[in-house]
Amino acid sequence: MNKLLVVNKGNIETEYDISLNEDFSGLTDYISNKLGKKYAKICIVTDSEVANIYLDEVKTLLNNLDSTIFSHVFEAGEASKNWDTLNKLYEDLIKFKMDRNDLLVALGGGVVGDLTGFCAATYLRGIDYIQVPTTLLSQVDSSIGGKTAIDFMKYKNMVGAFYMPRLVYINVNTLKTLDSKQFSSGMGEVIKHGLIQDNHYYEYIWSNKDKIKNKAVNSLIELIYGSCLIKARVVEEDPKEKGIRAYLNFGHTVGHAIEKLSDYKLFHGECVALGMMSSLYISNKLGFVSKEEVDNVRKLLDFFDLRTRLDTSDFDKKAVLEATKSDKKMDNNRIKFVVLKEIGRAEINRDLSDEMLLKSISYILE
Repeated sequence: MNKLLVVNKGNIETEYDISLNEDFSGLTDYISNKLGKKYAKICIVTDSEVANIYLDEVKTLLNNLDSTIFSHVFEAGEASKNWDTLNKLYEDLIKFKMDRNDLLVALGGGVVGDLTGFCAATYLRGIDYIQVPTTLLSQVDSSIGGKTAIDFMKYKNMVGAFYMPRLVYINVNTLKTLDSKQFSSGMGEVIKHGLIQDNHYYEYIWSNKDKIKNKAVNSLIELIYGSCLIKARVVEEDPKEKGIRAYLNFGHTVGHAIEKLSDYKLFHGECVALGMMSSLYISNKLGFVSKEEVDNVRKLLDFFDLRTRLDTSDFDKKAVLEATKSDKKMDNNRIKFVVLKEIGRAEINRDLSDEMLLKSISYILE
């Protein structure tokens, strides 16, 4: 079962397909027949872990094109999402004599996609790139919407650009080689999408949680398609985060603070789950969602092996609060905090006191 979603339909500059598939076999047809351009050179950018599993397969397929195929591999992990890694990629592109008529292929998870996208946005003032995400998190979140970035010092995604891919090609069976913690991390963003935009999708996750956790292919395709649909709908309406796109940051203000303080040892989705529980605490105290609804979200996060509590010996609530204030989502020195009005509907609150934020952080500390 394959599925197709068109993002920014009718906009000649930013329209692209999200194609959900069960293997990589359709990738060459997309590049040769559906992108509307012949690429003389193609560079596959990936990390050391993904390269060991999928690089040869993808390179063999792309060798069927009338293009010269190169690859660039960097060390896997968030620690590589920096200027040094980017500079080495620039150097290789110059060495390969890549120009504006060539193509970058981001094969991997969010780090690969973010860094390759930022490279594409800035190399020669912009060249084409496509996303081939191999983790659940990247398939439902980071590959969609054109946000590209690298980290600066310990500040996550601080330097970046909005730059749309030409294509997002998803092979759902790459999730079969994904370890359980990475899969759980992706489920943090999946559950978030239902909570902020679509209560029916949230209920779908509940009803199909066993099939999803067992990675049944048809259930995965429906799950990923539903998440992509929600995110695409949001970014089409608000491509540069001037309005409702900020709702996608639900759980991210506290989540990013925890991620930074853990020195990125915790997975992004784990931190988002913790941030969502903090936000749900506030949403309940504001009278928007019931304690029962908060508990049900916790149960779903627990089912997918996501953290909903932190050890106080590892994290200090005041340090977490301080870290939220260096987040790039600040607005005139005020935190844009996303809360839920109800399951499936989010809103921005700019008036939360430090006292309320500290209580919400204490709520997730054991």
